[in-house]
Amino acid sequence: MTGRAHIDGTWEPRPAARWEDAFLGGNGRHGAMVHGDPADDRVVVNHHTLVRPNGSERTRPPELADRLERLRDALLAGDTGAGEGFGDGRPLVWVQPFHPAFQTRIRPAPAPVSAPGEPVSPSGYRRSVDFATGEITAVCEGRRSEVFVSRADDVIVQRVTGPGRAVDLTLDHALPGAPARLAIGRGTALFPGGGRLALRVGYPDSEAAYTGVSVVRADGGKVSVSGEGIRVEGARSLLVLTRVRRHAGGLDLAAEYAALPDGDYQALLGRHLALHRPAFERAALTLDADPAERALPGSELTRLPNSPALLERLFAAGRYHLLSSSGVLPPRLTGLWTGDWDTAWSGAFTTNANLNLQIASAAAAALPEVSLAHAALVYGQLDDWRDNARAVFGARGIVAPSHTDGESGHTRHFQRAYPLHLWTAGADWLLAPLLEHAETSGVPDPRLDEALHEAALFYEDFLTRTAPDGTVALVPSYSPENRPANASWVTVNATMDLAAARHALTAPADRSPAHPASARRRDLAARLPEFAVNADGALAEWAWPGLEENYDHRHLSHLYPVWPLDAVNPYDTPELAAAAHRALELRGSENDSAHGHLHHALVAARLRDGARASAALNAVLSGDFFHDSLMSAHYPGRDVYNADAAHALPAAVIESLVQSTPHRLVLLPAPLTGCPSGELRGIRTRFGAVLNLRWSADGTATAVLRPTRAARVDVRTGSRSAFTDSSAGLASAPLELTAGVDRVLRLGPR
Repeated sequence: MTGRAHIDGTWEPRPAARWEDAFLGGNGRHGAMVHGDPADDRVVVNHHTLVRPNGSERTRPPELADRLERLRDALLAGDTGAGEGFGDGRPLVWVQPFHPAFQTRIRPAPAPVSAPGEPVSPSGYRRSVDFATGEITAVCEGRRSEVFVSRADDVIVQRVTGPGRAVDLTLDHALPGAPARLAIGRGTALFPGGGRLALRVGYPDSEAAYTGVSVVRADGGKVSVSGEGIRVEGARSLLVLTRVRRHAGGLDLAAEYAALPDGDYQALLGRHLALHRPAFERAALTLDADPAERALPGSELTRLPNSPALLERLFAAGRYHLLSSSGVLPPRLTGLWTGDWDTAWSGAFTTNANLNLQIASAAAAALPEVSLAHAALVYGQLDDWRDNARAVFGARGIVAPSHTDGESGHTRHFQRAYPLHLWTAGADWLLAPLLEHAETSGVPDPRLDEALHEAALFYEDFLTRTAPDGTVALVPSYSPENRPANASWVTVNATMDLAAARHALTAPADRSPAHPASARRRDLAARLPEFAVNADGALAEWAWPGLEENYDHRHLSHLYPVWPLDAVNPYDTPELAAAAHRALELRGSENDSAHGHLHHALVAARLRDGARASAALNAVLSGDFFHDSLMSAHYPGRDVYNADAAHALPAAVIESLVQSTPHRLVLLPAPLTGCPSGELRGIRTRFGAVLNLRWSADGTATAVLRPTRAARVDVRTGSRSAFTDSSAGLASAPLELTAGVDRVLRLGPR
């Protein structure tokens, strides 16, 4: 690996001993986890739709609207525990858990050299993943295995060259945590030069099932049936194509086989590269890194938390994994991958923090594929969100759930400490990334305008109570997943809810001023209380008298107006920005969840605190959060496989270097310590320009803007007082941009 290859890929000198260390590929539908063991070549097959039925798919939102007014009366009267038990008596039901399908196995016949989980490391071994192509390669003593997941043909492709004298191919369902009562059916058939394998897996107590099919094509040699699989002897190479489908009832296997694509490995790869490579290469980060550190395998590089080479590689890996896990749906808590049926938190989409943090870089880092995947999840569930609003609150409009398996959008998560069915900010929070995508791309989307309208409609019906000072009260209210130090979890005027309500009421009015409801909604928004500053000088998590702060918590929900809304910022609201910064200073990390640290870094960058953003990022880089695959964990010490850190890291880096709104550009707002020079290319701004930024250790920097549409932009430079517009000879003036006309901005030393 030379040049950018050291950055745009990673490698290891040994096979993966754990599924967490398997290299990852994906096309947003199928996922592959490649172990790279020549003695037992395993590829774990995943698919976004594989969720195990557990009864939750039939669960409706609780019918609570007829009890809502009594709860409101009690909370407004000062009963701080009134919300405890506000449910319909049902037990907690998790969403359908995400699970792996099976693993394809290619083993020397008649038996593997080593048992699974004990991979060999022969001389000359190397496995690698190329982020720019999506190819995962393992090379060892004349044997070469190559795997990619085609974006063009929606199939997992594996080629093995020099497979050896004889190998057996099987589809193995017996992965960790697999239920004992799975109904297993197999099929094997031969054709000239190859064979077909089928594996049908039926879920316990369900009509649902999934079926995997593989076609094996041998270049030379002999193919025969062997046990539950196929034996290939004397072949020069093998080509294996694999798909899986979740279904109810029967499946036409002949049609599934016929739908697999034709062509050799190079033809299949060429069609895939035409889609994958341009997407990955739209944006890139290059730092002043030590070439020797760039050349290290990932497992050694992650032991150097202060290395710019590590940040380069994790930035590239984060964009690669985010792109690879986004398609029919956005990334789950585990992205698109798991090797175990027992996934933490059901491998769900946790929407009150994690999902938005994972996709935070989508618009800026030039990955519209991720934004469109998020749109598919949101717009596909709006009917369920309407049910939530009606059942729980007796309101029109939409209320989003805190957890979803990708199928149902009904809210059903109730625990005493997690009354997430009463979280009303979710729709606005989940629509915010789609609004950013629309501003960045400049492409109108009527679905977004309608969804924003429905979010506002909910607050028109919900905001019917007033506080003693005459402002509108948000009641009941909930700040995920925290509680006041002196009250229960269900409260009044949680700051996140307050920010969401104000944004939901004004965003559609800003986009459609002539809409008949716009004036009415602006008036209602004006009656909302202001954000509160507490006795510590910090932005309060609850804007309601008497509620005390609980600072040591992993969530930063109350800083929603800072990131991503930008309603509180150092330029327009400096006093509130100072209060938000004080809140960030006082915030603990509780259990060191990765998402808490990355959320902290994003907010700190918005508040122009590079030292704090760096410290939060360094807590992840130095906390042993990354597996050899460069996928991350939820807790330090690589505890609980989880994509939050891996996917959110690029956003934290970008926010420290470039921030934009439809009318503002901020350059180098919070430069990270340890990265005195570098280049960030291909960043998309919310005013419709592509930006390349180069900065140097002497404090100078150059930004090149390539506008795609006309805009008038206020340029800010973090702690710098001025910039020079080399294109027009201007300094510190609003920038007038014209589509197709590049502008070069030069920044002097601090």
